[in-house]
Amino acid sequence: MPKFSDVNESDNLKIDLKDTDRPLAETLNPNFRYALFSPIAKGGKSLIQSCSDLYLSRRICYKSLRREFAEDPVEQKRLLREARVTAILQHPNIVPTYDLGRDTRGHYYFTMKLVHGYTLREVLDYRERYDLTQLVDVIEQVAQALSYAHTKGVIHRDVKPENILVGPFGEVVLLDWGLAKVWDTPEPNASQETSAPESEILPLTMTRHGKVQGTISYMSPEQLTNETEIDSRADIYSLGAVLYEVLTGQNAAVGETMDELARSVRYDTPSLPSQVARLKIPKLLEDLTMRCLKKEPSERLANMEEMIRLLSQNWQLS
Repeated sequence: MPKFSDVNESDNLKIDLKDTDRPLAETLNPNFRYALFSPIAKGGKSLIQSCSDLYLSRRICYKSLRREFAEDPVEQKRLLREARVTAILQHPNIVPTYDLGRDTRGHYYFTMKLVHGYTLREVLDYRERYDLTQLVDVIEQVAQALSYAHTKGVIHRDVKPENILVGPFGEVVLLDWGLAKVWDTPEPNASQETSAPESEILPLTMTRHGKVQGTISYMSPEQLTNETEIDSRADIYSLGAVLYEVLTGQNAAVGETMDELARSVRYDTPSLPSQVARLKIPKLLEDLTMRCLKKEPSERLANMEEMIRLLSQNWQLS
């Protein structure tokens, strides 16, 4: 059975005593703590880099806003929210946050653990290499992270393969809590945000910067209608959409534009995975997936704990 990652971890060098025993400077200047930056990824609004933490002699992940958004008050609040939410949510399937601060220009940044590996999107691009048991284990670990977050009153709202990272040593972490919603709290400066026109043709994985938040193919119907009473069942829908793709290799929603995808999410019942997939689909997983994708939240699983319980059953024999 292949591993999820054979990454050459050039940053994971063996421990050297000359690094661990080096004394700290008498006067510490936090502006010179991080050095040797190397880009990892560029998002729609943010920049993710690896860098060296000179105090602790380790490579870490450094997230900041792209230059053109660094002064945007909405994006600043989202970055602060992501840093603080992930810092509060201390769970094995959520990346630890190390530090929050401002750079020499006064712009926000935060640092976190650098996890090597592949996103679930990259894994699914080579779906035939992986056993279904491995992929369902990834889904279960993401469900564990969401279950924990929900007990803290936090909804992720952007669960998708691109935000799930699979490491070479069995690590699975749910990334990017920038769209997280804390129950009973208003959105930051929501009145300043604008929605993209529904007829606009945009990449199918694009996240709208506006009242409708998240990636269309994995969003719940209630997110698309901007309902204010969104709860944890929105994440259940999204994780069900990811599971549907794991089983079938296709999105549950179909369409070529954001408008078509939104209509599909709101009104179309996805085909049964067994009718789409080339391989035999275990009935328990099919039933679970279709329950997660119900249009009405009240018809979905009651909570993430129920999803974990079903995923941990012997679904291979169903």
